[in-house]
Amino acid sequence: MKKVANYLWVEKNGGEYTLIMTPELQDDIGTVGFVEFTKEKEVEKNDSLLELEASKTVLDLASPLAGKIVAVNDKATDEPTLLNSAKAEESWVVKLTDVDEAEFNALADA
Repeated sequence: MKKVANYLWVEKNGGEYTLIMTPELQDDIGTVGFVEFTKEKEVEKNDSLLELEASKTVLDLASPLAGKIVAVNDKATDEPTLLNSAKAEESWVVKLTDVDEAEFNALADA
């Protein structure tokens, strides 16, 4: 099941929620040149997930959901352009657990 919020796709797989940059966001920001992920292990709704610098903007990407961060796309730290990929397995940002199901269901369908 996939939802969308804050220019991120939120893909649910069991109890894990993967946040992926949408093609619209990728187009709007241009080529990503630098990313710095949050050091927090838990985020609230609208907390910063990462700061990025791209060819068209500097952006603080906010989480559409509260939850526990169980994985970050560390490969993007060394190779930021991965976040420009059309492949979700490359352009994902973080993976969350302990998400309120009702909050997820309230997001717009992708």
